[in-house]
Amino acid sequence: MLGLVLATLRHRKAGFAGAFAALLCAAALVCACGVLLDTGLRGSVEPERYAGAPVVVTGDQFVHKTIVKKEGKRKHKAKPIAERAWLPASVAARVRAAHGVRGVVTEVTFPAEIGSAGSGSGADGRASWGHGWESAALTPFTLREGRAPAADDEIVVDAAAARAGGLRVGATVRVQAAVPGSYRVVGVTRQALAHQTAVFFTTAQAARLAGHGGMVTAIGAHGPAKAVEGAVRGTAATVHTGDDRGRAEFLGAEKARVKLISMGGALGGTALLVAVLVVSGTFALSVRQREREIALLRAVAATPRQVRRMIGREALLVGLVAGPLGAAAGLPLAFRLRDEFRGLGALPPNLELVVGPFPPLAAALAALAAAVAAARITARGTARIRPVEALGDAAAGRARLGPARIAAGAAVAAGAVVLTVLLAHLDTEAASSPVTILTAIVWTVAVALLGPLIARGAVAALAVPLRLLPGGGHLAAANLAAGARRLASVVTPLTLMIGLTATILFVQTTIGHAATRQAREGTLAAHVAGPRVPHGTAEELRRTPGVTAVTEVLHSTVRVGLENYAVQGVTPDGLDRTLDLDVRSGSLDRLDASAVAVSATAARRLGVRPGDRLPLTLGDGTPFAPTVVAVYGRGLGFGDLTVSRDLLAAHVDDPRGTLLIAGSPPRGLPVVSAGTLAEARSAADAEVAYVAMGLIIAFTAIAVVNTLAMSTAGRSREFALLRLVGTTRRQIMAMLGWETLAVAAIAAALGTAIALGTLTAFAAGMTGGPPYVPPIGHLGVLAFGLLLAGAATFPAARLAMTARPADAVAARE
Repeated sequence: MLGLVLATLRHRKAGFAGAFAALLCAAALVCACGVLLDTGLRGSVEPERYAGAPVVVTGDQFVHKTIVKKEGKRKHKAKPIAERAWLPASVAARVRAAHGVRGVVTEVTFPAEIGSAGSGSGADGRASWGHGWESAALTPFTLREGRAPAADDEIVVDAAAARAGGLRVGATVRVQAAVPGSYRVVGVTRQALAHQTAVFFTTAQAARLAGHGGMVTAIGAHGPAKAVEGAVRGTAATVHTGDDRGRAEFLGAEKARVKLISMGGALGGTALLVAVLVVSGTFALSVRQREREIALLRAVAATPRQVRRMIGREALLVGLVAGPLGAAAGLPLAFRLRDEFRGLGALPPNLELVVGPFPPLAAALAALAAAVAAARITARGTARIRPVEALGDAAAGRARLGPARIAAGAAVAAGAVVLTVLLAHLDTEAASSPVTILTAIVWTVAVALLGPLIARGAVAALAVPLRLLPGGGHLAAANLAAGARRLASVVTPLTLMIGLTATILFVQTTIGHAATRQAREGTLAAHVAGPRVPHGTAEELRRTPGVTAVTEVLHSTVRVGLENYAVQGVTPDGLDRTLDLDVRSGSLDRLDASAVAVSATAARRLGVRPGDRLPLTLGDGTPFAPTVVAVYGRGLGFGDLTVSRDLLAAHVDDPRGTLLIAGSPPRGLPVVSAGTLAEARSAADAEVAYVAMGLIIAFTAIAVVNTLAMSTAGRSREFALLRLVGTTRRQIMAMLGWETLAVAAIAAALGTAIALGTLTAFAAGMTGGPPYVPPIGHLGVLAFGLLLAGAATFPAARLAMTARPADAVAARE
């Protein structure tokens, strides 16, 4: 049996090349996703600012919840908070009193940029943070020139900021912080941090700019960690040593690790589902092209079990080669993904990938399992052919579907209907995103199982116009009618590619369009300034003639239980002249420091209404139980929750926000549209999703080219026979052109139907309206599918017709 398998692989290299390519790409994709997942689980971040402090004490950056399960079992869950958790300065006294502890240093951290207002970064384009000079020892920073700041208008800049801005001792610069001001540079440090800019103020000025009186962000100490842990026991402080100090310093690292775990798992699972579907189709086509050979084996007494074993071992050998090679290719792909996510700000620059043996091994085994499973599924029908009917059945090409396959197709279609109905009732992106992709895939599986039936119906509809077309239209109609099974094999991957691409692209446009529309309709103010405008600017504008109202808007994230909810803080005075949240019940007139307004979607999910208490945890970990005073409709445009701006400002890292201005603002104030800000927020999330799911689209595109090229190359004998009876190359290419157009049209109709059904359900749950599908974008997806089909078909056809017709017919026989 092994000799027969090796001989088959040796003499049918082209037939197995498609399966090899599909498995290799699948293994690469699964390996890259596995590396991301492994990094989320085991990745670490080296400290920079805290590198000189062996022990670092910070506030607890997690919300905790203990869940009691059956039989009294308890499970502890912790989720990261969105902002920095501050500590009372009195904790530092406890640490100083601990046995063996020395060199205790306190730290305050706040946004401070040397540059233009609202830039969000320093002169060198990196994240920029202000500190008190007393905390310079945490790194440690030392002076290269000048002296430490002694007055409130003096600062020390690090070497990188001085180099980027051309700053020297004595220079005067503008520093953008919660309270902007002009400062004189009195010192430049020898050191510079790799991924952030440090600006040092006097201790008193840093405390004022941070806006958290009597609080610190971190405490650094030299001494035994256990002694420090004992000293802070009973407080909200946590102790960090080693690389754990990096997580305490870079708050985004923990959120990025959580995102990597969810993204790697979801992307890897999706990749496996797509891989099984694609590889099954590729093997099905490969086996179908060998039906005459398999029929001969059955006619000479080969048993169905032997045929299945032969096909299974062929798949095993292909998988053994493709799996490890694909896993090796997945490692550079993982690094490429890391770079893309860093560029989009989804990953901190110093969170390095963890490259261990498990992801490549798992990818190779997954590819092997997919190959064997796909081969066994494909071989079942072929191995059951009865010897007496084998040759005739192979020659004629079986067109009927067995009852088992029809039943399976109906069951999968029923499952797709259930998923579609479920999707229509999901109103959070975290829950709906994986279900959305799964719904599109399950619909495609149903199409694949019922493919020949769908193909026959589609061909019957296209036959009449095809026969009227000149230049091979009649031949194309006849070929499509005779090859329903082959047509189904090439339509399925193209349908998957169009359906998935349209779903992935237009899920983002649906959410973005709804959020932008709500933001535009709900913004009554004539002018919007932002996004990082200091509180003092708003106070000045309120005293400006012609300005009738100024609403400050801050954005953050809170936890209700363990779930994330977007929150905005607004100034209540004059809110009715600048903002319309579409209040459904209650009133915003009572919005104060003890109140919250809730979007209709969040109110349904949380089961609250006006007058109820809503316990939640603010971004910095502070518990808060406000009273619900209103329920509003425009949650996508303005966030799930709305509270007082002054309340929220005390619990965020950066209290600067957006200004909504009614009336005529003074000249020179940069303004933008409300829709522009909403589009910017949506675009950031959309780009990450596009990069992540773009791999799936690329994989399905490769599968389309792969399958179409295999199908066309397998028709060399058919082309030779057509040429022997007088058909010219040009006529054959014209026939293939009409066939390709018909295949693309069928796949476009099926893919569009799948995407439209999925998107309609998604939009019903998320926005309560129809999906937003830009016509030009959808036409681009369909054109891309047609381009792929043509690029795969015509080169393969030319290659298939290189041999003389008589030689091609003899070789096939």
